[in-house]
Amino acid sequence: MAAIKLAGATVNQTPLDWKGNLDRILQAIQEAKSERVDILCFPELAITGYGSEDLFLSYWYPQKALAQLGKLIPFCQDITVAVGLPVRIQDKVYNTVAVIENAELKGFVAKQFMAIDGVHYEFRWFTPWEANQVIDFEFEGKNIPLGDLTFHHRGIQYGFEICEDAWRGKVRPGYRLRDRKVDLIFNPSASHFAMGKTAERKELFEYSSEIFNCYYCYVNLLGNEAGRMIFDGEILLTKSGKTVGRNQLLSFRDFQVFHFELEDKAQNIAPIHPKEWEFVQASALGLFDYLRKSKSNGFVLSLSGGADSSTIAVLVAEMVRRGIKELGLNEFVKKLELSFSPKSDNPEKELVGRLLTTAYQGTKNSSAETYQSAKSLAESLGAVFHFWTIDEEVHSYTAKIETAIGRKLTWEQDDIALQNIQARARSPIIWMLANLKNALLISTSNRSEGDVGYTTMDGDTSGSISPIAAVDKHFIQQWLQWAEKNLDRPGLSYVNSLTPTAELRPLERTQTDEKDLMPYAIIVEIERLAIRDKRSPMDIFLLLNDELGLDQTVLKDYIKKFFRLWSRNQWKRERLAPSFHLDEFNVDPKTWYRFPILSGGFAEELELLDQI
Repeated sequence: MAAIKLAGATVNQTPLDWKGNLDRILQAIQEAKSERVDILCFPELAITGYGSEDLFLSYWYPQKALAQLGKLIPFCQDITVAVGLPVRIQDKVYNTVAVIENAELKGFVAKQFMAIDGVHYEFRWFTPWEANQVIDFEFEGKNIPLGDLTFHHRGIQYGFEICEDAWRGKVRPGYRLRDRKVDLIFNPSASHFAMGKTAERKELFEYSSEIFNCYYCYVNLLGNEAGRMIFDGEILLTKSGKTVGRNQLLSFRDFQVFHFELEDKAQNIAPIHPKEWEFVQASALGLFDYLRKSKSNGFVLSLSGGADSSTIAVLVAEMVRRGIKELGLNEFVKKLELSFSPKSDNPEKELVGRLLTTAYQGTKNSSAETYQSAKSLAESLGAVFHFWTIDEEVHSYTAKIETAIGRKLTWEQDDIALQNIQARARSPIIWMLANLKNALLISTSNRSEGDVGYTTMDGDTSGSISPIAAVDKHFIQQWLQWAEKNLDRPGLSYVNSLTPTAELRPLERTQTDEKDLMPYAIIVEIERLAIRDKRSPMDIFLLLNDELGLDQTVLKDYIKKFFRLWSRNQWKRERLAPSFHLDEFNVDPKTWYRFPILSGGFAEELELLDQI
């Protein structure tokens, strides 16, 4: 085999940012050429961005992508470049990779399998290509081959599996590429981040390099491209069942070029981090990209002193810490388009104060412990901290309703209404603060509470972004304990000493979240089986009865409560602010799990539980 150098280039793209997307690709090509790279592979749909949604269905959008390809080709002298883009042929759109060699377009490889599970709806936009089919496609007056192609470069034959192609078992294109005796397979991808997923990829691509007896090079997109999905920017080379090289993931940079020599010995291999580190890295990058791409000036957060809002405050502070560490202070501030001149010897903490404004909005039902928790955390992070009470607003709303209905409201008769008015009364003033600062208001609801509707619409759901809505509360509680030590965040000590509570009932009623609902660890177990695995209530009872060892009556009651609350609260999940996809599954109806707003609520299925 000839001695060649290949590289993957991950890029942080944005739909409709034509100039920016092209500039990042060209900068990566220039860096690769300076490193004397022979073949450079970009991710899937790098020219447009993967998250272009229904723009792919238009006639003009794929045409403009081809025009961008035309601008790109002259910059590919003395290098071979593979770059992803959509191609429309009559009424069908194909997800393709264009291969350019020495400033000449050699062909388009078309994706053969569409991702249709979880967050993916590719069949809505793209048509799968048939194996072994090749046609001529007219581009700039020339007929260019398009379809199931392989290519040669200095004695090396190479081909492509595009993202989902590699996950299709015995029917994947790699087997046909092996029969064609390729030396190298590229996998340009737009593979969304999920905690633990990179370990699955490593296993798949090490296995792929072994069964296909070739080098296998995987290249993923980078960053929070369009709002919800985060891409980790992984670049990975495997050979003979082993990893040869792997880059550091979740970079704050616009692009990374990671190159390899085609030799079997291990080169630069970045470690795979545990879920706790992945969570903070992905969330920090997701917040950074959302902030800069939305052209906002910072974040505003209603900081209750509890687990959810405290998690988010730490994630914003970690965004600043990690961004400065990787980019340097000046470049980090420049990318956010901020005017910032540090006035202290702790610019990181000072910048957190510039970007994060918090407020503790107390009532007569709030405790001194949660106030101290919120205040101490904000001060330790450097965030601006405000404090006010909303009792006057709550009293005003309550008095108007009491006059209208002709009676006093009581906790015995009107519990939910009296709780919710406190949560909702906090929303208008915190929104006002966000508007004044041209900042993003952050919603604090988590996935477990979204499951069962333990969240107040126009209250703790208020916001333009909901970073942890796809993460379960049990994980958040464990992560906070981990973060206090491993992220050196001593301000979390107060948070970690508290029992989660909404603090919406009078203090003498000793309200706690798990007393209102059930243990969060149980919600996680039911949720995984019901939502991720799509099991029936009876299946879940039989499985958990063996695993958990709970009293059967108690377990049945938990399962019934989960499904009844789940069915009743779909409308709430439909209204949640955009959330990041961070775990293996989520309950967002726009990106992962669709459920009818109106339904029979599993009535017959739950009745069966009483018969055993």
